[in-house]
Amino acid sequence: MSGNQLVWFRTDLRIHDHAALSRAAARGPCIAVCTLTPSQWREHGHGDNKLSFWYRGIEALSTDLKSLRIPLKLIYADTYDNCPKALLELAQSLECTDLHFSNQYGVNERTRDEAVTTLFQDNDLNVHRDDANLVMAPGSLTTNDDAYYKVFTPFYKAWLKAVGDDELSLYDTPSRQAPIKGVESDTLEMPKLESAIDESQWPAGTEEAENRLEYFLRYRVRHYDDKRDFPYASSTSTLSAYLALGMISPRQCIAAAMGRNDNRLGDGDASIVSWISELVWREFYQHVLVGFPRVSMHQPFQEQTKKFKWRQSTKDFDAWCAGETGYPLVDAAMKQLIKTGWMHNRLRMVTAMFLTKHLLIDWRWGERFFLEHLVDGELGANNGGWQWSASTGTDASPYFRIFNPTTQSERFDPEGHFIVQYLPCLEPLAKKHRHAPRKEQRKECGYPEPIVDHKAARERALDAFKAL
Repeated sequence: MSGNQLVWFRTDLRIHDHAALSRAAARGPCIAVCTLTPSQWREHGHGDNKLSFWYRGIEALSTDLKSLRIPLKLIYADTYDNCPKALLELAQSLECTDLHFSNQYGVNERTRDEAVTTLFQDNDLNVHRDDANLVMAPGSLTTNDDAYYKVFTPFYKAWLKAVGDDELSLYDTPSRQAPIKGVESDTLEMPKLESAIDESQWPAGTEEAENRLEYFLRYRVRHYDDKRDFPYASSTSTLSAYLALGMISPRQCIAAAMGRNDNRLGDGDASIVSWISELVWREFYQHVLVGFPRVSMHQPFQEQTKKFKWRQSTKDFDAWCAGETGYPLVDAAMKQLIKTGWMHNRLRMVTAMFLTKHLLIDWRWGERFFLEHLVDGELGANNGGWQWSASTGTDASPYFRIFNPTTQSERFDPEGHFIVQYLPCLEPLAKKHRHAPRKEQRKECGYPEPIVDHKAARERALDAFKAL
């Protein structure tokens, strides 16, 4: 006979469509727990912007759980190594017979979860694990050779073929349970963080995530395919931070999108199909973490690129970080990141390729800087995007594909609206000059000269990759 059920929340901070919570509630009274591991999070590169959102997400989860009379306990474990023993002691003290949680896929997370599972089972407690943050679990989609996919397009085709009603069914939100005598929720101690994000722009919690999803599908998605690459246009969902911490599930997003696409996944409205494919990209990168764990350990996916000779120029890297490269679109994008903790996806590609191709600086430097500042920073998507730009990853951009930041600017910010939003010194210039100001204009505006010539940098990158 089952006793109290302990539900361990990590990057799944929601009560809707939560497999572990739903299944636990079917077995007995539920108690929730979050493990707070700030030293581990810092070691993994998360900065104050992400951590601020994370803590506020836990606070919002506590409120949602309270509506179900589910108490939330907090364990301040500092590192993953401290989690197994602390969780077991909590479970035993609360007379829990079962532990439920959703899997995570980084190497350290998987090691921690195996240690927890083993310790609980050694002490005659049941462990229930699921892959509720994905539609298809890692290992469920493989090539004809039973290997993990290395390229997105065949993965996407296999995903579309495999996904059915069962995979897209949403888990029920538990009913309000009877109070558990003697068990109260813990009060979250909010740490002092120096976050750059405007909390009014990034309210944490499921309610905000679901509101953004509804607004996007009602008003924005119709322009998604045409305008998603234009940083000044508000055409994206801005759900990435909520998906990264599981305040909303990909199944909820896909189900809602299908509801506006005649219940279709891979065809129909081009903008909706395009957005769904972006959700599948996020899932693909989680599969990559499991199938190729080296990417969790600062290693390139394309193993032959280990020998690439990256430049170690801290001067150029510092200029890139500060948004002082002399290329307006690159600099405006970096200042957006520093000021807001977020960057438009097209600009993530432009800035990453500038660092790795124009400056030939190690993609790991940029990956680390992004993760330190992004409110939506997440290992799989961040690593995948950086390695794509550096031509070291899955679906790697061919080494000879090198974005010209000036033509990218002219194409995706034609009037320079985005540029002057973050580089107001260039606002007096005619719109056509905002993309590449002349020398005298730079001097008048106090804007720096380019730190590298595009043509020369391109040739240098091509020579370096050809040598590899």
